[in-house]
Amino acid sequence: MLKKLTSAAVALTMTTGLSGPAVAQDLDGTLRIISDMSNPAPREVMEGLAADFDEMHPNLTVELDIVDREAWKSQIRNALSANPPDVVNWYAANRMEPYVDSGLFMDITDWWEAGDFEGLESVKGALTMNDKQWGVPYTYYQWGMYYREDIFNELGLEEPETFEQEIANCEVILESGRKCYAIGTKFLWTAGGWFDYLNMRTNGFDHHMALARGELSWTENEGVRQTFENWRTLIDMGAFIDDHQTYSWQEALPFMVNGEATSYLMGNFVVPQLRDAGLTDDQIDFYQFPAINPDVEMGEDAPTDTFHVASGAQNVEAAREFLKYVTSAEVQTEINGPGGLGQLPINANASVADDEFIQQGFTMLSENATGGIAQFFDRDFPAEMASIGMEGLQEFMVFPDNLDDILARMENARQRIYD
Repeated sequence: MLKKLTSAAVALTMTTGLSGPAVAQDLDGTLRIISDMSNPAPREVMEGLAADFDEMHPNLTVELDIVDREAWKSQIRNALSANPPDVVNWYAANRMEPYVDSGLFMDITDWWEAGDFEGLESVKGALTMNDKQWGVPYTYYQWGMYYREDIFNELGLEEPETFEQEIANCEVILESGRKCYAIGTKFLWTAGGWFDYLNMRTNGFDHHMALARGELSWTENEGVRQTFENWRTLIDMGAFIDDHQTYSWQEALPFMVNGEATSYLMGNFVVPQLRDAGLTDDQIDFYQFPAINPDVEMGEDAPTDTFHVASGAQNVEAAREFLKYVTSAEVQTEINGPGGLGQLPINANASVADDEFIQQGFTMLSENATGGIAQFFDRDFPAEMASIGMEGLQEFMVFPDNLDDILARMENARQRIYD
């Protein structure tokens, strides 16, 4: 786990000019940060970053407030409106839009143009709205199927490359008395992940993004219905754990840890949780969500997490230096390693950790995601559409016969929200 970056950070200030000794003396006052990195591994990373940045700048006091990740989604607007902090965690793409449009995020285009964030050019678009930049990325991560390799070996199963093979594997798993997939949909975004993959594999990345932009009908597009038919195949098999709507994603982990379910469609942040629960790397493995339609390229979800400066920030100079610090190649390498977030660094000059799952994710996203990179259902769709949509997706997983009503509600929302 990340302990202290101070020695590396001091060396960084000497060699890169990131925030050299003269600047360190000039930063003073208080830098207030609110972070939603509340899970154990991210929390320790965030606490380490704050402590190290504080130590780098003797005249500066860094105040860090870590809030629950789910609660932050409803608290951020109030936090940015009343006595706002200087820096906050949030997400890229459409998830920025409400706070950009309301003037709650600071326009930091000048900092990008000044060269503050070298090595981040590949994801600049995800931080761009209205031809301006509104934040910086610090990590991204692959999604895919994390599975119990030992159980697959016991049952004589191989990693599937097609949906037909996925279904065949699932039949064997069900016959063994296990469920195929752990999932917790109490917080709705996990159902969104399943829709993302099924839709990108059924209809392709371009179709998926057109749907996110409101350009396709939920009720009249045959591709959408085919996606739900593919999903229903798994639901009708009994592939998912029972009562998943009562569990958070963390609360569903014991089903996989105890061997009651064999796979979990999730982001790479699940790996530290599985390791902490006692599974070894010999028991866990990863595969890319299999192909459904051979005529479409493989698109992937790779959500990008971000830092933003509040438009009401009081210590803008310190906020700017913190963003430069946290996006530097050296810090990106450290915080995204297996002892930290266990994810992929954004900075092109950073090193990818020598970790089985991080390496697999890097290879998949750099070589096998030829269809395109999506952010995630609740980031690619506008916030209100995402909320209504994910409610429908969860309902479909519990009551698949309600599909017509669900699609009608989603279509009504599309016509209202995008007009």
